[in-house]
Amino acid sequence: MKLTREEVLHIARLARLGLTEEDVGRFREQLSNILDNFEILQQVDTMDVLPTAQPLALKNVMRNDKVTPSLAPDDILANAPRQEGGCFRVRAVLE
Repeated sequence: MKLTREEVLHIARLARLGLTEEDVGRFREQLSNILDNFEILQQVDTMDVLPTAQPLALKNVMRNDKVTPSLAPDDILANAPRQEGGCFRVRAVLE
């Protein structure tokens, strides 16, 4: 399906793009090729194909959680530049 110059300009106007005459010619050819590819895809028989959002089965690969002892609060705060009440003390982000 070959697009006309006016159709390409209309698409560019919808996308709020400013095109030069060179761009119009280039996009006319490229968009026409894309539409030709869709025409080919429409000829494929998909009657027995179930609608899917993902062609491959999705599976999360996760490891099992291991319970381990936590660090002591004194060890965690040992290198803190400022601490207060067993917590990190930081400067206010919002005034």
